[in-house]
Amino acid sequence: MGTTRKLLKIVNDFRRARILVIGDIILDEFVWGKVSRISPEAPVPVVEVTKESIMFGGAANVLQNIRTLGGEAVLVGVIGNDYNGERMIEMLKEAGYRTDGIIRDGLRPTSIKTRVVAQHQQVVRFDRESKEELSRRTYSDVKAFLESKLHEFDAVIVSDYGKGLINRGIISHILESKDRNGTVVAVDPKIRNFRAYRGVTVITPNQKEAEEACGFEINSAKTLSRAGTYLLKAYDTDAILITRGEHGMSLFQSDGTIKHIPTIAKEVYDVTGAGDTVISALTLALAAGASWIDACIISNHSAGIVVGKLGTATASAKELESSIRSKSVSF
Repeated sequence: MGTTRKLLKIVNDFRRARILVIGDIILDEFVWGKVSRISPEAPVPVVEVTKESIMFGGAANVLQNIRTLGGEAVLVGVIGNDYNGERMIEMLKEAGYRTDGIIRDGLRPTSIKTRVVAQHQQVVRFDRESKEELSRRTYSDVKAFLESKLHEFDAVIVSDYGKGLINRGIISHILESKDRNGTVVAVDPKIRNFRAYRGVTVITPNQKEAEEACGFEINSAKTLSRAGTYLLKAYDTDAILITRGEHGMSLFQSDGTIKHIPTIAKEVYDVTGAGDTVISALTLALAAGASWIDACIISNHSAGIVVGKLGTATASAKELESSIRSKSVSF
């Protein structure tokens, strides 16, 4: 079990960790407003817009989470040669991030998700994106960056949003570093790519993703245990961390250890980006030398912070330390 002092030391050691984040880069656009009437044209709410905002999404939000938690990270991914791609580059530069791992592809758009939020509720979401596999040239550029830079990092986070970047070829390049340097490789998965993840260090599916990967519903302690055990064996990982919303998270280790960690969130306003926060905190903790249990406790605290915020949110190191000091977790 993680004592408060030990957990705080791990968080303090985040600053020594260097993480490479590779995955689907997304712009998260929010249109905020209020609803006071229904449209006379159709039975839909009329949203009176009060403000608009643009934020890092997808793998870029993982990058932001690592920064706010105190770690150092570099982003690798693909954007379009378009207006939204320019916006992403400008945002990254303004925030002080490196952009040498960002590959431009004129054959696809930059992914952007637009959410309309009124009275703290999401009304609708618009997705503008391509899910086609990348061109051979673009894949070659991504692989070349990995080959030249992977040795510089303590851990790799694969942030797979199913937009065409992640496949077995990319994972194989990353696993070479894992085998050679002992690099931690953590994957936030999408169901269509599960076969590609075989051999990574840890996969962090939510319950729905775990159910889809296993082919059966998780509706009891027995089926949960069965799912975790199946995923460990099927994908030859050191651990599987299934996030379960208000039921917390469940850790399954290859040595047979199973731990269920209850949620610490008191109020849930928005789960947007919560998975990004979980894998960011988990990987930072592992890179800082934490045990699996301590890393999961820390990621659980981080998730409890972000679901209490609206929009694509992050947890800061200061917020995480405060949560660890004030909330104990028994399991």
